[in-house]
Amino acid sequence: MDKINIICVDDEREVLDAVRRDLEVFESLFNIEECESAYECLELLEEFDAQQEYVGVIISDQVMPEMSGVELLTKVAADRRFLGTKKLLLTGLATQDDTIKAINNAKIDNFLEKVWQPEELIQTIKELLTEYIIEKGIDYEPYSDNLDAPTLYRLINN
Repeated sequence: MDKINIICVDDEREVLDAVRRDLEVFESLFNIEECESAYECLELLEEFDAQQEYVGVIISDQVMPEMSGVELLTKVAADRRFLGTKKLLLTGLATQDDTIKAINNAKIDNFLEKVWQPEELIQTIKELLTEYIIEKGIDYEPYSDNLDAPTLYRLINN
């Protein structure tokens, strides 16, 4: 079974802990990593690329020191090694300009507002992982317990 990573990026430890706790349902099949800065995430992406591991989803806060979530996700979107990696912006402080850049430059796949509902985060991650696995041509059956059935059905029947 291929190793697929989910990366959570936020400079606030309490937020990372909450996201991690909400994503525990994925831990048996996916590797969940936490980064406290965009630069830490970029270093981790280099490691995963060197180990030829998949990066299925990046969940990033917007407001962080040194590099914002939109700047991080724009770098990921521009890097051909991570084509297809799903990007989720999780923030409570995005301006209209941030939102426009997130859509146009970072090509985010979803946007959730803090404070999120755990069920909504879990459902969103299920849909994004399903899209990632199908788009990458990865055998979905080993992961099917953590995928979104309607999204899977729609994608394999198109």
